[in-house]
Amino acid sequence: MRSILLSASRLAGSLLLLSATLSAWTNAKAQDTPLISGSAGFVTNTTGGDTSYIPVFAPLAALPLGQHLMVESRGGVLELFTPAASGYNHSHYAALTYLQGNYFATSHLTVVAGSYLLPFGTYNERLTPTWIGNFQDEPLMESLGLMSGGIGLGGQLRGPLVSRPRYSFDYAAWYSARSANSQFKADRSSGGRGSFYFPQQRLEVGASFGRLMQGTHENFAGAHLWWQTKEAGFRFRSEVARGQHAYGYWFEADGRPFAFGKLDSFAGRIEPVFRMQQTFRIDNVASDSLPSVNTQRADFGLDYNLPHNTRILTSYSRQFASTGNVNIWETGIVYRFLFPVWKGHKQ
Repeated sequence: MRSILLSASRLAGSLLLLSATLSAWTNAKAQDTPLISGSAGFVTNTTGGDTSYIPVFAPLAALPLGQHLMVESRGGVLELFTPAASGYNHSHYAALTYLQGNYFATSHLTVVAGSYLLPFGTYNERLTPTWIGNFQDEPLMESLGLMSGGIGLGGQLRGPLVSRPRYSFDYAAWYSARSANSQFKADRSSGGRGSFYFPQQRLEVGASFGRLMQGTHENFAGAHLWWQTKEAGFRFRSEVARGQHAYGYWFEADGRPFAFGKLDSFAGRIEPVFRMQQTFRIDNVASDSLPSVNTQRADFGLDYNLPHNTRILTSYSRQFASTGNVNIWETGIVYRFLFPVWKGHKQ
């Protein structure tokens, strides 16, 4: 959620650009159909007895421009109600998470330009959308390696370098320029990620590296492991990352007990979730967003997958630190939508 709170003006200007791009695409009469996706939801967070209420709307647009070019973007609009001495404080946020153009040069190379999500680790690109993540908040260590809130401004090269029946190797490399523009703020950085995937085992392992190249230069390194069973609906996902001043890890497990029925049965829609995470301070230099002291946290969730792409999310967390222990309760309901802008042309 941190990545969508950038600025209201950024959203307005980028939506105008998207509108112009969509109009140009319509005039070109391309055969690919633009898609609008995203989610709308309502979540609550109770930390130490104080409850915040957050309605959120996060649209995503994918606009193909022929066979080799696509413009995509994700934004967010939310209202934040936080407890105050006399009632609640209210804040409003509207912003664009990213706005990028993808050029599909070959089956092994995609060139990305614009404002994009940094491909460091897996959480930033894959699990930040509210309709995908099992928990309403990101891991404590998520900011490690993600300069400017996980947003880069510049270019990427990415794609499957090797693809075989038993394994494949996927890569992503980025360079981001420094920008103080309020609409597209970014730090000068570079880095990349490489991942092996073994389809028979449904196993992915990979590593990431990032370097901040402005101010005090810093290096970041990380690794991830994802695994999913073939028959049972069990998934395991994990990351570890280290920076100049802190390091941490998280791992998450969830499953759908459809052994007692199909996925659309009452039991099959239940999804227990568990996440364990820890952060460790190397020194007290406050150059990252991690807790100021060593912190550990266990998250227990129980989600329910309703029909028509609607999910109910509930979780309880217990956080331990030398500055004090705290209980965290979170609830939410999220609806995922997906539809074409218009009917596609028949071949």
